Amino acid sequence: IGGWSFVPLIILYLKSSSQKTFTVEEAVETIGFGRFHIALFMIMGSTGVVEAMEIMLIAVVGPVIRCEWQLKNWQVALVTTMVFFGYMVASVTFGMLADKFGRCKVLIISFAWGAYFSLLTSFSPSYIWFVFLRALVGCGVAGHSQGLIIKTEFLPTKYRGYILPLSQVFWLSGSLLIIGLASVVNSTLGWRWLIRIASIPGILLLLVFKFIPESARYNVSSGNDEAALATLKWIAKMNRSVIPEGKLVETVEEKRGRFKDLFDHKYLRTSLQIWIIWLGISFAYYGVILASAELLEKDLVCSRGGGGSAVEAELGHTQEEFQSPCLCHTFAPSDYQIMFISTVGEIALNPLNILGINFLGRRVSLTITMGCTALFFLLLNICTTITGLIGFLFMLRAFVAANFNTIYIYTAEVYPTTMRAMGLGTSGSLCRIGAMVAPFIAQVLMNASFMGALCLFALVCIVCAISAFTLPIETKGRSLQVGNLSCF
Repeated sequence: IGGWSFVPLIILYLKSSSQKTFTVEEAVETIGFGRFHIALFMIMGSTGVVEAMEIMLIAVVGPVIRCEWQLKNWQVALVTTMVFFGYMVASVTFGMLADKFGRCKVLIISFAWGAYFSLLTSFSPSYIWFVFLRALVGCGVAGHSQGLIIKTEFLPTKYRGYILPLSQVFWLSGSLLIIGLASVVNSTLGWRWLIRIASIPGILLLLVFKFIPESARYNVSSGNDEAALATLKWIAKMNRSVIPEGKLVETVEEKRGRFKDLFDHKYLRTSLQIWIIWLGISFAYYGVILASAELLEKDLVCSRGGGGSAVEAELGHTQEEFQSPCLCHTFAPSDYQIMFISTVGEIALNPLNILGINFLGRRVSLTITMGCTALFFLLLNICTTITGLIGFLFMLRAFVAANFNTIYIYTAEVYPTTMRAMGLGTSGSLCRIGAMVAPFIAQVLMNASFMGALCLFALVCIVCAISAFTLPIETKGRSLQVGNLSCF
C-alpha cells in the first residue's frame, strides 16, 4: 500500500494543473520576441511607407499643380487641409470600428479605400476634383494607424520601447521614396504618373496583410477566446516557444469602442492633455514639411529685405521668380536634394529617442524633444547660408519625428484594449486640426510675416512640452491594460 502513496499526489497535481489559467498578457510575455514579431514589424511597419508617401505627396506635387492651374497660396494650402480634414473625419470612425469589429478588418478596408481614391486623383480634370479626391484619400490614410495598434498588442512589454520607435525607418523610407520619385517623374512623366506610382505600395500591402492574424487582445475582449488561443499557439510555434500551461481566461468586455469612455474620470485629464500634444505635434510636423517647401520655393528666409541672398544664389533662383504674380516656380534638382537631406534628419535622433523613451520615460523624453523643436523653429529666423538652412531643417525634422514617435507609443500604451483604437483614432483625428491649420501658417502667414509664423510654431511646441511634462501616467514598463478602469 505504501508503494501507492504517490497516487494522491499525482491526482492532486493533475487537478491543480487543470485549474491553472493565464491571460493574453502573460502569454505574450511567455512567448517572447521571435520570428513572428520580425515579420509583424516588417509588414505592419510598411504601412508607414504608404502613409508617408501619401502625406508627403502634396509637398512635392504642390508647386507643379500651382503652375498648371495657376493657384494662389491659399488654394495650395487648401489641398493639404482637405487631406487632413478627410483624415480627421474618418479617424474616429475607424477607431470605433476597430474596437468593435477588429483591427485587421479596418486596416484592409482603409488601405483599399486609400489606394482606390489615390489612383482616381491622378485623373483629376480640375483643381476642385483634385481637392475632393485627396480628401477621400485622407479618409483612407486615417485607418493606417491600426497597424501600430496590432504591433503594440503583440509585442512583449520590454520590447515595445525599442521596436515601436524603429518603425520611424519606414516613414522615413516612404518620405525619401516619394521625394526621389518626384525628382525624376515630375519633370518627365508628370505629377499624374507620380501619384499612380505612389499608389503601388498600398496595393501590394493588401496582398500580404493575410499573413498577420487578428489581435489576440482584441479577440479575448470580444469573447472569442478560441481564436485568441489559436493565434497565440501559432505565434508560439513560429517563435519556437510555448504558451503558459492552463486555460486562457480573460474578462469579456461588452462595452468596447465607446467615445464617452475617454471622458471617464480616470482618463479625462490624460485624454485632454494627449489631445493638446497631438494637435501641437501635428501642427509642428506638417508645418516643418510645408515650410521647408516654401523656403526652397520662394527663399523666404533671406529674401525679406528685397535683395538677393546667399541661399538664393546657391540654389540658382532669382528674385524675379519669387515675385511672379502666379508664383509659378517648380523645384530644381538642388531643391529635391535639400528636401532629401533634411528628411533624413527624421532618423538622426532615433537611437537617442529610443534611449530616452526607455530610460527617461515617455513623458520626460517628449518634454525634451518638444522643447528642442521650439528652439529650432526660432533659429530658422537666422539668415544663413544653404548649409546653415539645411542644418536647421535637418534638426527640426529630427525633433518633430521624435515627438511623433513618443506620442504614438504613449497613446497606444496608456489606453486599455477596449478603447485603444478609439483613443488613438480620436487623438489622430484631433491632431489633424493642427495639420489643417499648418498649411495656412506655413504657406500663407509665412509669406506675410516670416518671424510671426515661426514664433507661433515655437509657442505651440512650448505648450506641448508643458503638457507632456505634466501627464498623469507614465507608461514605461507598464503592461497593457485590458479594460478594467480600476487598473489605473
